[in-house]
Amino acid sequence: MTSKSTIRSQEQRAGLYLILPAVVVLMVVFAYPIGRSLWLGFFAQNLGTELKSVFVGISNYVRIFGDGHFWQTFGITVRFTGLSVLLEVILGVAIALVLNRTFRGRGIVRAIALLPWALPTALIALGWTWIFNDQYGIANDILLRLNLVQSGINWLGEPFTATLALVVADVWKTTPFVSVLLLAGLQSIPGDLYEAHSLEGASSWQSFWQITLPLLLPQIFIAALFRFAQAFGIFDLVQVMTGGGPGGSTEVVSLYIYANAMRYLDFGYASALIVVTFLLLIVAILVGSWLIRRSRRTSGFL
Repeated sequence: MTSKSTIRSQEQRAGLYLILPAVVVLMVVFAYPIGRSLWLGFFAQNLGTELKSVFVGISNYVRIFGDGHFWQTFGITVRFTGLSVLLEVILGVAIALVLNRTFRGRGIVRAIALLPWALPTALIALGWTWIFNDQYGIANDILLRLNLVQSGINWLGEPFTATLALVVADVWKTTPFVSVLLLAGLQSIPGDLYEAHSLEGASSWQSFWQITLPLLLPQIFIAALFRFAQAFGIFDLVQVMTGGGPGGSTEVVSLYIYANAMRYLDFGYASALIVVTFLLLIVAILVGSWLIRRSRRTSGFL
């Protein structure tokens, strides 16, 4: 007879064989570009001035710490990401609560709610550019008809309103993703808890704060973590809507890296920027993962 340890080792070996193709794909798609960027970061390779690569050690990385433009774009990215993710989580919870209820046509409503997330980002960005156009955009038209403003707002021509327009477009596009993740978390909460809580005289609002929100916190952290990583690397939405303007007020890190690589042809420094940004993002993700584990222990998931 085959021992349990032998069966277990065979199952583990079979599992490794099954995940091997996925590991290879991840190595090709993610590990190689990151490794290549790390390697190029040690070279001065600027096709605008010199075709040959020159080994400069950590000079490119030292240059980053004194690059005020990079840290300015980093701060803009952090502000945009934080505001977008905060609004997406709040709206995502509200939408998930609605979609979790039983009503006629719920399946159709759930499908429609996913449409913004399924559409191409560049196409969505172009549409929002038209909406926020200061001459013929529908946003100004609605505000003027409601007498909320006396003249049209130059949405994409002022730093504050341009940032606000980007946040609105990003929230509209990606909130469905958050709501789907949170909807899955809501459906995992046993209904018996709500019945027992209502028998004790608790209202729906009390059930939300005492049952729904604590048990949903792990899913909220996971959704926020996913969206933080995506929003931090945003490129196409900003490139189409503002191009980093006006006056660089919406220039995120990805646009700055793109400019160094494709406009100034400084591939060595652009690679170093990619590596440093990646490391900063990893640190943020590790902190978020720690918060997720902590919330799971608190809520009894581990």
